[in-house]
Amino acid sequence: MKMIAYQIKHLLLLAALFGANNSFLRPVTGELPADKNATTQTVLLYNNLKKLAGKGYMFGHQDDLAYGVNWRYENGRSDVKEVAGDYPAVYGWELGGLEAGAERNIDGVPFKKMRQFIKEGYERGGVITISWHARSPYGAEKGAWDTTHGTVASILPGAANHQLYRTWLDELAKFFLSLKGSKGEAIPVLFRPYHELTGNWFWWCRNACSAEQFKVLWRFTLYYLSEEKKVHNLLYVYNTAGDFKTKEEFMERYPGDDAVDMISFDSYQYDDPAKSDWFVKNTNVQLGLMGEIAAEKNKLTAIGETGYEQIPFATWWTETLSKAIGEHKISYVLVWRNHGYNQWMKKMHYYAPYKDHGSAADFVKFYQQENTLFEKDVAREKLYE
Repeated sequence: MKMIAYQIKHLLLLAALFGANNSFLRPVTGELPADKNATTQTVLLYNNLKKLAGKGYMFGHQDDLAYGVNWRYENGRSDVKEVAGDYPAVYGWELGGLEAGAERNIDGVPFKKMRQFIKEGYERGGVITISWHARSPYGAEKGAWDTTHGTVASILPGAANHQLYRTWLDELAKFFLSLKGSKGEAIPVLFRPYHELTGNWFWWCRNACSAEQFKVLWRFTLYYLSEEKKVHNLLYVYNTAGDFKTKEEFMERYPGDDAVDMISFDSYQYDDPAKSDWFVKNTNVQLGLMGEIAAEKNKLTAIGETGYEQIPFATWWTETLSKAIGEHKISYVLVWRNHGYNQWMKKMHYYAPYKDHGSAADFVKFYQQENTLFEKDVAREKLYE
């Protein structure tokens, strides 16, 4: 009897990993996310985000409540709020370091404080998204940026580092399960693991593993968190780098419709928008391609990360970012963190305006646009009801 039970469990695991079309295991519907046992609030968020995209897109900011330019851990502070009078609708956070048992993430934010910030944003009606710069099992000193080929292969089921990878997921599961609202409900999270997966700078990118290996990694991660650890407050976000030119490139490592809730990409401004409209045109094209895929597969969409470091172009918000998104229907756009002076980089490192910044006035105009949604806007939408 034990052998039969083991064989059934093994077959289910294989089906979860490889069987994107196994309707008996994960029936695909228009109402349930990838995790068919998702919590009520998570399912409500999933469906409400689909409706919300018709009204506009949410604005997000990484680490918004933790720190800003020239301040750290001051209760209620937010560079975005001090400029626009409102918090961002989406709060981005990072779990890198959690898998190693660290008390702080790779950007120095204590996980204990992060839990509180996540609860604050959620209680006000905001949306939480979390990325994970997991360290490499082969090169912890380089963190996520170790590109040793074969790293992904080493953590797949049956491989040398698979048990280590399970311990990493155990730590993530504890964190996700610890995120509770005031009524004890699990706080929903847009989980964006293995971001920029089509790049060549992380150990899970295309230069370090095959497309099939990445798909197995993704599917095992979803299976282990949802089925083994009973984490049911996650929506899974597939996130590419901003280097794709065709739908085929975007979808090369896509793990299956039943394993993804949202598709997205990251794209930053590096050239001078006063001299070049490349960012606007390229982002528009890529949003068009992604939108076609989303329509075919009934998926949510987003720009997972973007920004223009230090925002030296005074009207970047309305003349560049707003035009880049145009009429495309996306769930959110998130700009990166406001670190302030970065000692390692030897320069100021921030992507949202702060009080009296040169682009602050334009950011207020961006905030006032009908199709940009901040926290007060989404709170009225009651995304978790």
